[in-house]
Amino acid sequence: MLAKEQKNEIISRFQRQEGDVGSPEVQIALLSARIRGLQGHFTVNKKDRHSRRGLMQMVSRRKKLLSYLLRKDKAKHQQLISDLDIRG
Repeated sequence: MLAKEQKNEIISRFQRQEGDVGSPEVQIALLSARIRGLQGHFTVNKKDRHSRRGLMQMVSRRKKLLSYLLRKDKAKHQQLISDLDIRG
């Protein structure tokens, strides 16, 4: 779970304009932060299948948002991938 300060920092870094919390860039950045947080959880709890299912749902949602962003604006897609250091 992300702390409120971390979430606000991510939103302010990737928002398009003031007050933007729903753009694909912000959603992808928030999902990436949650995914990274869960990866540490799975090193300790290898048999936690219920949380792994949630992780796979988040990865799928992020993948769909990335493909949407690629269709709409390739430059923003490439910039976001390099900023977040994820595979695209």
